[in-house]
Amino acid sequence: MSKSLVLPIPLFDTLEHLTEGTPPCVKETMKAISISETKKEYELSREFLLSYAGSLDTYNAYRREIERLLHWAWLIRKTPVKKLTRNDLRDYIEFSCSPHSSWIATKTVTRFINDAEQARKPNPDWRPYVVRVNKTQRAMGKKPDISQYQLGNKSIQAMFSGLSTYFTYLQQEGYIEINPVNLIRQKKRFIQRQQTQRVTRKLSHTQWQFVIESAEELANKNPRNERILFLMSAFYLLGLRVSELAETPGRIPCMGDFAPDKQSLWWFSTVGKGNKLRDVAMPDDMLEILKRYRLSLDLSPLPLRNESTPLIAKERGKGGLGTRQIRNLVQKCFDHAIYRLEKAGKTDEAQDLRAATVHWLRHTAISFSIEENRPREDIRDDVGHESAATMDKYIDTDRLARHNSAQHKRLKPAKK
Repeated sequence: MSKSLVLPIPLFDTLEHLTEGTPPCVKETMKAISISETKKEYELSREFLLSYAGSLDTYNAYRREIERLLHWAWLIRKTPVKKLTRNDLRDYIEFSCSPHSSWIATKTVTRFINDAEQARKPNPDWRPYVVRVNKTQRAMGKKPDISQYQLGNKSIQAMFSGLSTYFTYLQQEGYIEINPVNLIRQKKRFIQRQQTQRVTRKLSHTQWQFVIESAEELANKNPRNERILFLMSAFYLLGLRVSELAETPGRIPCMGDFAPDKQSLWWFSTVGKGNKLRDVAMPDDMLEILKRYRLSLDLSPLPLRNESTPLIAKERGKGGLGTRQIRNLVQKCFDHAIYRLEKAGKTDEAQDLRAATVHWLRHTAISFSIEENRPREDIRDDVGHESAATMDKYIDTDRLARHNSAQHKRLKPAKK
């Protein structure tokens, strides 16, 4: 391996550990880099990341982008971040689209692990980039192949967005004068343009019917599965993100987040992207599911004001479930629905459901709400979108009309 492609180590730990300071292994790495600004740039980056402590998803996204940039600048370009130009950033984006194979992993692992003395040390299996296969391919036995790594449109867009925010922060801190991301012209050369936006990552009406019936069947057979029915209902009826139901650093969703207002109207309070607090209107069906769920836990039908009982408690230990455990419960429901679909002879629907993730439930919730002609402004406020225009990508009516008009095209036009 050439010196310009030295193997990087992780720089930023989880939020919990990042507040403890810089690990000795990171200090040693920065000392070995012959760039005087590394310590300053690391501390600025650390402070930037800590400012997003209230939103774990945002923290993780920015950590990924900043870590990759610092590795590339310090180890490959061999220059401090403050000296990067727009031409440098164009080169960096091209590198990220096709990084050196030694910088790519075939699985996602934690950045740091504890040694025998419980000190934090780099995980030797960690790499800045990861190649993945989707759930369907994995079920068919396909394994990740480094040679097939590619960066999708959304990842490139997230890169531009994250880096722009980061450089703006450095500008505000007086560390740089100009944001080089803003100087890049022709960003579209890196991003494939699409004529129309559409959401395909959602469930069909048939799939959702089988999914919610599967959740009910699981709950009826075993009281422990009542939380699966509650979760599926909350994702669909409230349009929530998984991070809004999971335990995150500094926040455990609790029963008291469900509460009535002065007009006795029930709402669910949550913290979404950007650490923004919002209230979600409670449908009557959700209120009934909440009552059923609480009764299965030997609680009163409705929560008390400021009740601190975790919303989805761990079966062992204290606190609420994390995102991984919630995803596992949702997958259990999906697997049961897939089995029932196949048994009913709906093989295409079953095959498509194999690729579904938790986030598909949020897309499904929004799409179905639009189909039911609920005001887009109300949907926007409930799901935490910035603009009602965002709802446009969930509307299929124009595409349906266009597809229907195409049905009359003939391979052999009628003779005149």
